[in-house]
Amino acid sequence: MKEYHYTDSGLDSVYLVNGYEFVKSPRGEGIRIRNVDGLHRAIGMTLVKLSRPLAGQEIRFLRKEMLMSQQMLGDLLDVRELTVARWEKDQTPVPRAADAALRKLYEGCADTRDTSLMKLLRQIADNEDKAAQRIEMKRSDRGRWSSADVH
Repeated sequence: MKEYHYTDSGLDSVYLVNGYEFVKSPRGEGIRIRNVDGLHRAIGMTLVKLSRPLAGQEIRFLRKEMLMSQQMLGDLLDVRELTVARWEKDQTPVPRAADAALRKLYEGCADTRDTSLMKLLRQIADNEDKAAQRIEMKRSDRGRWSSADVH
């Protein structure tokens, strides 16, 4: 079986040796990958064990696998959202301490025996989503304010 260049991960360097099959559908030919979650966890654990600094694509992959926004990761690492965006675009080098912290954070999230960190990050992400919601206020003809629809 031929290797499959797995670019859907957002990483240019991942090739699958097996664990996939080509399928035909009414929309054309596609690919079916067995246990995508397990594949992504294995990719992430491989990345955190690399002896070189993480590249931008790798940072983005790990962040997304942990269900974090750039803002959320920035807050956890005490940097601005823009700094995380620059890391992910390889515009700014990642400090060694932030690189190490990101790796440890991912390892904690990927540890399937202890889901408490992932649950906490999901709660933070849910709260972040709620905070981003827009609340519209309207003023009545009598001068009273009330909430309109919450979006």
